Amino acid sequence: MGHLGVLFILLASLTWHHLLGAAGHSLPACQDQLEFRCSHGFCIQRLRVCDGHPDCEDGSDEHNCGHLWCKKDEFACRSSRRCIPTRFFCNGVDDCGDGSDEASCQNCTTGFFSCGPSDACLPRRKLCDGRTDCKDGRDETQEMCGLARPRSQTSSMCPASQFQCRNGKCISQSWRCDHSADCSDGSDEDNCDQDECQVNNGGCSHRCVDMTMGFYCDCPENMRLVGDSQCEEVDMCLESDVCDQLCVHMNGSFSCDCHEGYQMTPTTRECKAKGNEAQLVFTTSKEIRWINITGAESGQLTSHLSGLGPLAALASDRTLYWAQQGRGSIYRISMDGKLQDAALVLKVQGSVSGLAVDWIHQLLYWTSMEVDSVNVGLLDGSAQRQLVTGLDKPSAVAVDPLQGLLFWAECGRSPKIERASLDGLDRTALVTSLIRRPVALSLDLPRQLLYWVDQGMRSISRVNLEGRHRKTVVESNGYLDRPFGLAVFEGFVYWSDEVTHSVCRANKHNGVHFQVLLKNATSPGGVVIIQPVLQPTGKAACGRTGTVCQHKCVVDLTSETQGFICTPSETGKNRSQEKPAISRTVPASALTDPAFAGILSLIMFLGLLLVGMALWWWREEFRPSRTLTVQSFSLKESQDPLIQPAPTGPNTCLIKETLLKLDGE
Repeated sequence: MGHLGVLFILLASLTWHHLLGAAGHSLPACQDQLEFRCSHGFCIQRLRVCDGHPDCEDGSDEHNCGHLWCKKDEFACRSSRRCIPTRFFCNGVDDCGDGSDEASCQNCTTGFFSCGPSDACLPRRKLCDGRTDCKDGRDETQEMCGLARPRSQTSSMCPASQFQCRNGKCISQSWRCDHSADCSDGSDEDNCDQDECQVNNGGCSHRCVDMTMGFYCDCPENMRLVGDSQCEEVDMCLESDVCDQLCVHMNGSFSCDCHEGYQMTPTTRECKAKGNEAQLVFTTSKEIRWINITGAESGQLTSHLSGLGPLAALASDRTLYWAQQGRGSIYRISMDGKLQDAALVLKVQGSVSGLAVDWIHQLLYWTSMEVDSVNVGLLDGSAQRQLVTGLDKPSAVAVDPLQGLLFWAECGRSPKIERASLDGLDRTALVTSLIRRPVALSLDLPRQLLYWVDQGMRSISRVNLEGRHRKTVVESNGYLDRPFGLAVFEGFVYWSDEVTHSVCRANKHNGVHFQVLLKNATSPGGVVIIQPVLQPTGKAACGRTGTVCQHKCVVDLTSETQGFICTPSETGKNRSQEKPAISRTVPASALTDPAFAGILSLIMFLGLLLVGMALWWWREEFRPSRTLTVQSFSLKESQDPLIQPAPTGPNTCLIKETLLKLDGE
């Protein structure tokens, strides 16, 4: 038994070493740009690399640093060979001169300030407001706020494409040094003999051309200038707008096609929806009415309702959701052709300014100007919660559950349109300039375009879902004095106007073929089009863009964490009755991890080896030729957490979690 015990200990040691190594290979990847992977596999903050203090066990964070040793409270610039105080790291200013102190920071959108690599993006209005919001207090430092700067100016921070006057006002960079004072203090005409292109490239995204007086931005070939400073690629399909939906541009010609659920008319080459004729529903100050999309027929859905509030619809069961403007109540009515009273679905905080239905996950999104938030609730009204807070007068909302995208508009001091995932994360600003009062949003899903109507600009415009290829399709034509609702269907945009008391439509590409569908409506409000093709089914994103569940996506608004959850097929039926959370996606299976497969194979091999050794020992101990005292013994189940039966069923991820915990110890 002595040799056998030594052999067993040796094999166990080798196995344990191999398991630790294999588990180490399954460590999660370091966060891009914000973390550094040590040679032994662990991650540390990139801020601690080359700071003169080894933070990795092997000291690899201090290798290849060029012998630049900065103090503990300093940051080592990458190529300028300088040390700067850590409070200057990620402050929005290139203090190193080579950009290395800003390269790995949070990519905050316009109007937000970065609190550092591991902190959040802070709204500019909270900068220098007397309260410390960043963890390290950088939003209230003397270097950031100054001693004599008035508090009112701290909230006016201009994007790179604009020039900030001394009084805090933002103007276009192209207005600087144009022999005309656009700043009230004339600061845009000061120091005009300098090369503006040397400072932030003049705010140009590509080429900046300096002139004797002023400068201008230029773009490479096959790109165009947008907003005086930004270049974007030219999409010939969107530029020409010859196709209603699918478009292929090749050798100077265009090939058009339609999505499933539509068919192309042979004469006009337009994409028309299959099935029943669509209906346009709109609110008025007295009732909810409908008309067909040509304006030939109309009818009344409900009476004794007042208010112009926004509308949304669930096409699958022809259910309307409506909110009275200025109040915090959301109602539901059915389009079954009978006059009826609306049923109360939700009582919410603040008034409702915009509504949208997620037909895949059975959710209702709405905006509230008083609470300054985007909110989400179940269609049955059993649960609700705030989703995105800290906004500035959010006025409209739209949702694309197939891609997991949520859109909203704000019409406060800095009007804009933003996009996020369905759980409110991954925020991106799509439109920030030449926008005044966006009051309604509508998606053209077949073309992947977002439309909005602007009361201040008296226009209807569009961008793609990345915020590029912007175009104004309808400008003030006498029927856009005070637009309220907006919808897009087939080849047209539809809107309501409070001043002219009308419901109108025009070509969605360029505003031609204008038509007044209904006149003398009593203050028309929100509009929505009912047609099943507008809400297609399919593989939907479970909370995040690109995250699709193999079986079922469940949402639970009652949990503390916000998230959509993928469930395995075995529990899908049980979980389907739960109240939909907005949280992180759970992987469908851990069996695809190659490290785990190797560990499992090794465990099985070790188990077979132990059984073979036990049989050999039994045979040797009980040979008839030997006379040994038989000692009582029992083979008990191993207490080693690594030695256990091969897992099956939905709990297969437990072994991998155990290995990772052991590796962490």
